[in-house]
Amino acid sequence: MIVIAEEKMPADQIQYSEKYYDDLFEYRHVILPQDLAKHVPKSHLMTETEWRNLGVQQSPGWVHYMMHTPGT
Repeated sequence: MIVIAEEKMPADQIQYSEKYYDDLFEYRHVILPQDLAKHVPKSHLMTETEWRNLGVQQSPGWVHYMMHTPGT
C-alpha cells in the first residue's frame, strides 16, 4: 500500500511500516512525502519499475496493491 503523507516530514524521507502478515502474504505500508506523491500515477497501481524510480525500497517481487490518501 502507498500512503500519501498529510503531516510535515522531511521532503526526501520515505517511511515504512512494520511488516504484517495473513495466511498468504506479507504486507507493509509505504508512506511517501508529498513531493514524491505527486509523481504517483492516478490511473493505475505502480509497477516495480515505477515505485523503484520514486526511491521506494522493497524486496524483489513486492506488488503495489493499494493506494490511500489520508482524509478520504
